[in-house]
Amino acid sequence: MNQPEDVTRVMFDQYMVPNYAPSSVIPVKGLGSRLWDQAGTEYIDFAGGIAVNSLGHCHPGVVNVLKKQAESLWHLSNILTNEPALRLAKLLVESTFAHKVFFANSGAEVNEAALKLCRRYAIEHFSEKKDKIIAFKQGFHGRTFFTVTVGGQASYSDGFGPKPGAVLHVPFNDLDAVRELMNDEICGIMVEPIQGEGGIVPATVDFLHGLRELCDQHKALLIFDEVQTGVGRTGKLYAYMHTGVQPDILTTAKSLGGGFPVGAMLTTDHIAATFKTGTHGSTFGGNPLACAVAEAVVQEINQPKILEGVLERERWFKEALAAINTRHGLFEEIRGQGMLLGCLLTEAYRGRAREFLQAAVQEGVMVLIAGPNVLRMTPSLIIPREDVEVGMARLERAIERVIQG
Repeated sequence: MNQPEDVTRVMFDQYMVPNYAPSSVIPVKGLGSRLWDQAGTEYIDFAGGIAVNSLGHCHPGVVNVLKKQAESLWHLSNILTNEPALRLAKLLVESTFAHKVFFANSGAEVNEAALKLCRRYAIEHFSEKKDKIIAFKQGFHGRTFFTVTVGGQASYSDGFGPKPGAVLHVPFNDLDAVRELMNDEICGIMVEPIQGEGGIVPATVDFLHGLRELCDQHKALLIFDEVQTGVGRTGKLYAYMHTGVQPDILTTAKSLGGGFPVGAMLTTDHIAATFKTGTHGSTFGGNPLACAVAEAVVQEINQPKILEGVLERERWFKEALAAINTRHGLFEEIRGQGMLLGCLLTEAYRGRAREFLQAAVQEGVMVLIAGPNVLRMTPSLIIPREDVEVGMARLERAIERVIQG
């Protein structure tokens, strides 16, 4: 019998496509908001798998559901339905504005579904000329060719040949710019309630209300990409619930599975009817294993105690970051909502966000960036106060390390 081979970071360069540049740290165990690497070094996790690990690592209730489902039924395909998918769909409908749900495996896939549905709905009900989509500069909606084109960052979509057409980009939070482009050839507007990859930039409530009014006037659909803001991340089950604005289509993934790949597109009966049998699909979408886990995650998070706790944790983080900033003058602005926070670096440190991320790893805390100028934090929604305090102390040491060179 062959002896197990040592697994090292070098193997990534040997065997993996080089589109990522992962850290030299290889975590092997997670529990709650803490991680341990191959050497046994402990890290506080403020990254949360990029807003995915909504209940931390190895949440016992979710682990039990996963084990139970794994021993009964994993996959069927959509030739058959299954109980976990039906229960999860019912739960999402009863908890939101929606009447119907489509399942896939990721945020990109459900955003792709939303964009296809939007176009097809407009063509079916109005005209083939009603095909234009308005989206926003610095937006991000996934890495399929359609979604990366709708996302407003050319660096992600350039270099792959001709892009999907009829996609228009305007500055975020600029309602006048949208108004100038809006006409009856627009089939939909796609927007993040808080731009994630674009720097943790919240949409103003007036801006979102204005988009809703323009879509109503021109019979266009309003799509909220809540892949990063959804499932409790902002202190409500979905961020639209803070605003008084109801979208026509909503997409959700990341926190939905608490670490298990799953995504959902939510919409109304009238719009959903456009996706007739065979018009769209997903081999793995709605599989029993993913849906059982997601049901457990949503049930756990969608409680007043948990959602109120997210806002309490927002205060912990912002108070700690403000105190660090008082001592070091590093942040121009601390923005975001709930457990989706971004720290904009001052002019003196612009372009150096990755240095702070790397130093943080060396000090034993995992953070993220959102572009070259923003430190991003998307931890577990139930991170304990002790972990916040320990993580912030480590982060401050990392900041001092960078400042002192």
